Amino acid sequence: MSIPKVHRTLLKAATLLALASIAWAQAALPFPQTIARLSEPSGYFDTDNLISNESSYLQVVPELARRGVRGGAYIGVGPDQNFSYIAAVRPSIAFIVDIRRDNELLHLLFKALFKESRTRVDYLALLFGRTVPADAEPWRAAAIEKIVKYVDQAKPADPAALRAKVDRALRETGVSLSEQDMKTVAGFHDRFIEAGLSLQFQSTGRPPQWNYPTYRDLLADTDSSGKQSNFLASEEAFQFVKGLESRDLVIPVVGDLAGPSALGAMGKLLASRNEKLTAFYASNVEFYLQREGTFPRFITNLRQIPRAPNAVIIRSIFQRFNSSSRRPKDNSTSELQPIDELLGR
Repeated sequence: MSIPKVHRTLLKAATLLALASIAWAQAALPFPQTIARLSEPSGYFDTDNLISNESSYLQVVPELARRGVRGGAYIGVGPDQNFSYIAAVRPSIAFIVDIRRDNELLHLLFKALFKESRTRVDYLALLFGRTVPADAEPWRAAAIEKIVKYVDQAKPADPAALRAKVDRALRETGVSLSEQDMKTVAGFHDRFIEAGLSLQFQSTGRPPQWNYPTYRDLLADTDSSGKQSNFLASEEAFQFVKGLESRDLVIPVVGDLAGPSALGAMGKLLASRNEKLTAFYASNVEFYLQREGTFPRFITNLRQIPRAPNAVIIRSIFQRFNSSSRRPKDNSTSELQPIDELLGR
């Protein structure tokens, strides 16, 4: 008996969809193996980089929306300012790449805290070592200022119980962590707890600069339209990032943007998933690559990543290099550039 043409078409579509799903599953690797597959040997940079030092980091959020930069894949460097860009772009997968393995360990701490948090008030309380509220529901619609006030005033959490909770969540990631790794993560967490919301970016052996924002500043900051766009300013934004983390789709990678393999391996993984890069947050790393003479290698690596036609690079330019287009309080300027333009295409 012959199959009607419409049924054959539907069957063919269903078959292609099934094959695509199988290909996606085959391309996927468990979280620890994906990190290992993509990572390069660790390098060195002389900052703790626990939080951003860019007070301008949210300036570009409205422009991302205006350009339709949405979905696809996200790549970024550094700590948790990435989560605010991820919340704005809503990618299906995100890679956080940094030359320091310490940044991978820091992101595993964040991942553990997302796992243990019902809502953003829990996350912020756990990050800063405070007791979480018994009932999270009333906090879902709370303004970030109210959550900040709670964290400032809440009683300290039991240190041993908090450490045990975080250590358990870290081990559940499946990533192989040595005792020294666990101590390093605990040391990072202790810095957040000891400094509280006044924590600032710090370079090795040097105190924070006077114009570096505190974590409190970063939470309350606004984008160029006047909207609070930190991922913790909105419960919906927080839950989106938490959802990606829970599905192991925020992947911390050790790698140099001009290195031999990390960006290329990401490109191959995205190609195997038929995904395209939409946003690449490079901070001010390009400045250092230019200074070291390795910028052309970064461009070569960037060409290996499949990208959407409107894909952009997000960069920060600090005051000593560029003082134009800054708000008076900002120590830097954030800007977008089409990646095709950067690559000369």
